[in-house]
Amino acid sequence: MGLREDLERFREVGEERRQDLEQFISYGNLGGSGPENIQIPIKVVDLPEFKYDRLDQGGVGQGNGDTPDVGQPVGPPQPGDGDGDGDEDGDPGEEGAEHEYYEMDPEEFAEQLDEELGLDLEPKGKEVIEEVEGDFTDVTRTGPNSTLDFERLFKEGLKRKLSMDFDEEFVREAMKVAGQTPESVYRWCREKNILVSHAWVEGAWDDIPDEERGAWDSFEEMEENVDRQTTLQRIRREGLKNVPFRQEDERYRHPEIVEKKQKNVVVVNIRDVSGSMRERKRELVERTFMPLDWYLTGKYDNAEFVYIAHDADAWEVEREEFFGIRSGGGTRISSAYRLAKEILDEQYPWSDWNRYVFAAGDSENSSNDTTENVVPLMEEIDANLHAYVETQPGGTAINATHAEEVERSLSDRGNVVVSYVSSPEDVMDAIYEILSTEQQ
Repeated sequence: MGLREDLERFREVGEERRQDLEQFISYGNLGGSGPENIQIPIKVVDLPEFKYDRLDQGGVGQGNGDTPDVGQPVGPPQPGDGDGDGDEDGDPGEEGAEHEYYEMDPEEFAEQLDEELGLDLEPKGKEVIEEVEGDFTDVTRTGPNSTLDFERLFKEGLKRKLSMDFDEEFVREAMKVAGQTPESVYRWCREKNILVSHAWVEGAWDDIPDEERGAWDSFEEMEENVDRQTTLQRIRREGLKNVPFRQEDERYRHPEIVEKKQKNVVVVNIRDVSGSMRERKRELVERTFMPLDWYLTGKYDNAEFVYIAHDADAWEVEREEFFGIRSGGGTRISSAYRLAKEILDEQYPWSDWNRYVFAAGDSENSSNDTTENVVPLMEEIDANLHAYVETQPGGTAINATHAEEVERSLSDRGNVVVSYVSSPEDVMDAIYEILSTEQQ
């Protein structure tokens, strides 16, 4: 087995032994991963590699003065010999097994999370980046001969032939009925739905020999003795001849112009950093928001993120600060939505960007701020999805009403979802609820 096969096998083993995604998201160490590199713990799997002795330890065929000669007896192993799990004194090791990491990029993470949750979110393209020629599905009345749609031309000519075709011999026999004229034969043909023109009848009348006129006493007698053939029967017998093509039937294939759109997304992450947001609440925010960031990064061509922290006021922060920052102030959630609206309007127009606004906190808010300010702002901000995640370990507190008020006010809108996370076990359910709402 070559080195390339060894490396592929290493990745296969890592995939098999890595921590389950649900366990990783709910209980694993998310802080060791970056925005473009997700590290999921696995048991140690040594990557195959070549190892060389250090020069000062000699090489093949070289002794160091204490090396036995060939055939010389070797004594029993001494303490410290070998590469066992003991410490340097030979005692058994007490440390747990080391762990390495199975590394995923956001694209693989999104694919695996889709499989885990049974979802397949199809990202939407917004900004037109170029126009390209697609398949030749459009048609025009003019164009080069090489693009002439001959199949369409033939079909139009064939339809015309079938609509104009009639049994000429049958009509000629009608001209032999005694006492008839071209005019009477023409009227009889129209009554029988024989699509013959008056001019054709007049032209063919003179071709009937005089000795054959009066061969039939009536049209009824003629019909009883002469079989009328259908168009299909004649085509089968004689083949298809003289298909009448016309210039107005000509159509030229033209390539469809396809707009290639870049799948842009901006995600505004909002979190409460007020004094009530203690460590367990902050951890639940991190466990919910970080996987969503990775997922949307993997799904979209171009993903940008805005991080907003707030207590009574709001300010934009960097990603590294977002999950660890803490304040001691009060809470006014509307301040964050005002800042989000300002940033989105100025930098990420709705016509060009898919927009997600995700907020999280313990649902505690200043009096009437939710109904009077936050709900109207959420209605004003155009977004693919608004989500609010309530993080209240142990259940909802008495004064934590923000999530319920948002849900009550905006539940009829298809782009608003509210999730409740009281423990790590709830995180995957919240992520599923948010992503499945967007998919629907």
